[in-house]
Amino acid sequence: MARELATQYLPYVDELFTTESKKALLTNQDFDWTGAATIKVYSISTSEMNDYQRNGPTPDGQWSRYGVIEELDATTQAMTLRKDRSFTFEIDRLDADETKQQLQAASALARQLREVVVPEVDTWVYAQMCENAGQPGTPTALTVDNIYDTIVTANTALDNAEVPDTGRNLVVTPDVYLLLKKNRDIILESDVGNNLRLQGVISILDGMNVIRVPANRLPEDFGFMICHPVATVAPTKLESYRVHADPPGISGSLVEGRINYDAFVLNNKAKAIYYQAQA
Repeated sequence: MARELATQYLPYVDELFTTESKKALLTNQDFDWTGAATIKVYSISTSEMNDYQRNGPTPDGQWSRYGVIEELDATTQAMTLRKDRSFTFEIDRLDADETKQQLQAASALARQLREVVVPEVDTWVYAQMCENAGQPGTPTALTVDNIYDTIVTANTALDNAEVPDTGRNLVVTPDVYLLLKKNRDIILESDVGNNLRLQGVISILDGMNVIRVPANRLPEDFGFMICHPVATVAPTKLESYRVHADPPGISGSLVEGRINYDAFVLNNKAKAIYYQAQA
């Protein structure tokens, strides 16, 4: 005897897992692109120190006792926003009604931002930081045994480059963070302020904030990155999202979004980024 069993659709959406962006901890917003597509910043050279010629004649070609007069160089770094991205989709009025109001424009827009826009921006920013790091390490296969030495050696490189001690961040993937936890020589400080913890800092190592980022938002060969936020400016010039109710030609909602963003590593601060690739 045939039986037709009942099917019930619940007013529930099975959302994908997503991770909040950590970009704000790793970059800065020091420059304003309002009214301009390109910003240029100057890099000014300096003069070498000399021995002051207190007595006797000055050497040939040097008529000042202070030394040979030098001309300072003034070069510029042009930063033009390259990423102008958009999306659009529609939700039919009956589709919204017949899915028990689970297919709605506002929630769909929030989902688009959470699952598509934020990951794309993060991926681009991290890629630019790794590609333009002023201190690229030699690709190494990271293991439980060498992870600690590799990280503290990289942090020492920032010391020698006179990068500010405070505010450094160590970016790792979940797999590399697992290596850190397995290494018996590493003591991860878990006493992290609530404000930093809410932003994504999970522990402290060698004075650096440890930040865990999903591997799918990082370059394929990513090992770890030590960075200071002074090195990278990550502007978002335009961020516009709209829901149009019953626009011409559509019975329902039309959702549109546009974001204009980019990331730039400053030439004179590039050594504040150390990128370690996996072999």
